[in-house]
Amino acid sequence: MAVSLSQQEQIWDSVLKIIETHINDRHVFDSFFADSKIYRISGNSIIIVTNSGLSCTLLKTKYISLIEECVKKITETNYELTFISKDDIQSSSQPLVETKPTYFQSYSLNPKYTFDNFVVGECNKEAVQASLLITTNPGESFNPLFIYAKSGLGKTHLLHAIGNYIKEKKPFYHVLYITADAFIDEYVKFVRGNQQEESLKEFIKKVDVLLVDDIQFLSDKNKTSEMFFNVFNFLITNGKQVVLTSDRCPNELKGLEDRLVSRFNMGLSVNIKNPDTDTLLEILKLKIEANGLNINNFDYNGLVYLAENFSRNVRELEGALNRLIFYTITTKHQSKINMETIQESVSGISSKKGKNNELTEDRIIEVVGDYYHLTEEQIKSKVRTSQIALARQISMYLCRTLLSTPFVQIGNIFGGRDHSTVMTSVEKVDKMLKTDAQLNNAISSIKKSLNIKQNT
Repeated sequence: MAVSLSQQEQIWDSVLKIIETHINDRHVFDSFFADSKIYRISGNSIIIVTNSGLSCTLLKTKYISLIEECVKKITETNYELTFISKDDIQSSSQPLVETKPTYFQSYSLNPKYTFDNFVVGECNKEAVQASLLITTNPGESFNPLFIYAKSGLGKTHLLHAIGNYIKEKKPFYHVLYITADAFIDEYVKFVRGNQQEESLKEFIKKVDVLLVDDIQFLSDKNKTSEMFFNVFNFLITNGKQVVLTSDRCPNELKGLEDRLVSRFNMGLSVNIKNPDTDTLLEILKLKIEANGLNINNFDYNGLVYLAENFSRNVRELEGALNRLIFYTITTKHQSKINMETIQESVSGISSKKGKNNELTEDRIIEVVGDYYHLTEEQIKSKVRTSQIALARQISMYLCRTLLSTPFVQIGNIFGGRDHSTVMTSVEKVDKMLKTDAQLNNAISSIKKSLNIKQNT
């Protein structure tokens, strides 16, 4: 595995931190260890350069066992260590220059996205647990990890958190974060001959952890998908970790080869659901504190108002909070932010949101999905598992009874189903409602969420 200069620096910094805890004399550490560094990692050997001939002698005699132990702890590899002093390096020698990546030069991990600032709730607990598990031993289990959710629910944050955590614990790992769009762009450049230095396939094969955001955008890109299939297979076969995100589960990805979808299914797929009010309140608290503000200056009921009215995704909620902060700074100039101020600040965007809550077929499907913790794609899919099938039938029933939507139109909404299939589903739910108390409760709750008045 090729190790870049920055990776070498990270490895040696981590080694020195451990060594420092074993050296009782601070003067000894500062004099002989502090200015040392890795000169080169090649194969199974590491060359370490010291600040003087005396330091070189001391490190390779008195402290060699300690250094070897610390290097093994950080790299999980038994390297053969060689020590040279900086005076041994000829002045005519060319310094090591770290070459820039051949591909994906504008893509890197965002250090702001970590597990520490990711708010965990019932909606995303499973996804967070799976993400943490793979960081312990990348490539050994749950490979690939496939995280799917609607836009704005934290997929990208988790992807960066995985990469940042692995880089912290295993600095010698080559972690690559990209989007599916970036992969398509680089592939197009490659086939046009704009990238001469190295094969795209060979570049990605050097990766230890591949993180790909929005994999659904590979749909209907046959040649690009074929290239991705090849590198994906290589990485999985060679124990390299792959993590993918999408706005839908693997089986609902259209326009991708079956062999690629089947590979996505071979690992672990986890869903991030819409956040509940408690999780949204925790997110608000984190965002408020991140802006250097005191959470105690915000009316609690006002924050609940924001959480309940901007609950579709985290981005929407953050936008409402930013509007509130801006409004407070430019208009109200208040230290204490009450309910009235909060409502005033978001009145313009909340009224737009109200229009989005008008009763439509899409709105019905969304609310039914929230009730059963399913995505819109799952409800519209061909999957026939009991819960998904029931949610689909209820959605069809409500579209027909609440909106009088024609059977043919409902069939088109649900993936081109025949109108007779829709009629059968509607009649089945209508019949079940006469005897099934649990179904009655479910539809009653769904109608309440849709703001449909119930008959008493």
